[in-house]
Amino acid sequence: MIGRLSGRVAGIEGDRLILDVAGVGYEIHVTPKTAAGVGQPGDEATVATHLHVRDDAMVLFGFATSAERDLFRILLGAQGVGPRVALGILAVFSADALRRAVATDDVDALTQAPGIGKRTAQRIVLDLKPRLADMEADLVTSSGGQVRQALENLGLSASEITEATAGLDPEAPMGEQIRSALQRLGRRE
Repeated sequence: MIGRLSGRVAGIEGDRLILDVAGVGYEIHVTPKTAAGVGQPGDEATVATHLHVRDDAMVLFGFATSAERDLFRILLGAQGVGPRVALGILAVFSADALRRAVATDDVDALTQAPGIGKRTAQRIVLDLKPRLADMEADLVTSSGGQVRQALENLGLSASEITEATAGLDPEAPMGEQIRSALQRLGRRE
């Protein structure tokens, strides 16, 4: 597997990034957001990658972060979702927005992604709900997870916690993060 590539941006052609790594130009399929974030031709860039192997081709997909790549891999586990559709979903949804749509069974939101009809969206929700719940459980054990756990203990739902913790300063003391999250929820109502 090729998990990460670092090199010089040789070009950006639509949804493809050409990354020159030690004289070899790798063609990597990316979202528009990732393409915009790597810089201009000649800039140094690093992308997390997923190598998709088919009978007739080996295709690299690139992501700004390894967390985004992991979400891509989870999407591939849903019935009816191939790599192009998964990349299309990530082009439309942030990780938090996708988790929120799946957690709230928002099938209509998922149909905004190219190649996703109502049936496929329903299947995605069905297939991904338990996997994304496991991913949320992993987040609880991470550094910002203590804040999430505290908010959960206060009786907040997963979608409320995601909304309240978006954009919190991870370097701030835990008490301050919890206070800020609760203030955000209070302003919303």
